[in-house]
Amino acid sequence: MAFNLFKTIQSGGTLGLDIGTSSIKIVELEKKGGRFHLTNYAIFELRNNEPSISQSSNWQSILKMPDEEIADGIKQLIKKAEIGSTDIISAIPSFSTFATVIEMPYVSNEDLARSIQFEAKKYVPIPLEEVILDWSIVGVVDGQVSKGGSPSTVEVFLAAVPKDETVRYQNIMKNSGLKLKALELENSALIRALLGNDLSPTVIVNIGGRSTSIIIVNRGYERVSHNYEIGGFEITKAIAQSLNVSLEKAEELKRKFGLKKTEENIINESMISLIDMMVFETKRTILNYEELKKEKIANVILIGGLTNMPGLGDYFKEKMGRSVVIGNPFSRIVYPNELQPIIPELSSMLAGAIGLAMREV
Repeated sequence: MAFNLFKTIQSGGTLGLDIGTSSIKIVELEKKGGRFHLTNYAIFELRNNEPSISQSSNWQSILKMPDEEIADGIKQLIKKAEIGSTDIISAIPSFSTFATVIEMPYVSNEDLARSIQFEAKKYVPIPLEEVILDWSIVGVVDGQVSKGGSPSTVEVFLAAVPKDETVRYQNIMKNSGLKLKALELENSALIRALLGNDLSPTVIVNIGGRSTSIIIVNRGYERVSHNYEIGGFEITKAIAQSLNVSLEKAEELKRKFGLKKTEENIINESMISLIDMMVFETKRTILNYEELKKEKIANVILIGGLTNMPGLGDYFKEKMGRSVVIGNPFSRIVYPNELQPIIPELSSMLAGAIGLAMREV
């Protein structure tokens, strides 16, 4: 395991906590003069007990640990970073939640609230009694306005979170000595951190350790989310198998060489098929959406630990044939100058936690 810490003298802002498969990230932000200022961050990375290549299916995940151990890891982070705040906002991973935008006839908020319960059964893949359901009106369908001036058809953002997951996170925060002020969707935090007030149709490709999420965002809300089980670890594993080296050495080579084209480098050959699968899934998701909605996607944003791999952004851009950029949540916050050299690395790891700390409670 490893700790990565930073702290300033100030403390007392809002904490964003992102519990991932291989790391726990905490960010503390204070809002001054209308802008967010970074006052603290702390990262706990799980690096011990790595499996052999043949045992990689048993790769350890923080999310599969007992709640007591997760709470203990959070407490260690809080202590080592000397974080004084206790108000925290956390997120449930996208693969444990469901979200979509649906169109519904509008009469009044009360009628809409009653109708949502019935309409949600068509979309939520598990029984409604097992989830906490939330919704909000996010727009009016073009041209659908009644004679009285009220919308006759509205877009509703619908989200469902399993009740047992909600209770689990509440217990973890309580055992960590923290006050959980809000629990939201992982994708919502990423949208807030990476897009801000940008309402144009955008795709966020979030490449995690064990999986990748492709999120289509329009007018600030998630419209489509597609998850598949290929992430940074599978690429590390492919390099290890190809070169017959340890996973630790493969990770080092991935970070150093990546997709850079050199005469000596054969590393990219062992991972290129997996990267191409990511590109294919992203293109397919975009084309399906554009065909269905008759809207063009403006940008593709890459985020996640793999974005620090040399050459990934350029390769994605070449294969996609459209604008592709590496996400930078720090463009929307003020941070100390001494962090500038490591901002690209921190951006890939802390985007979710930054988006959570930005949430207005």
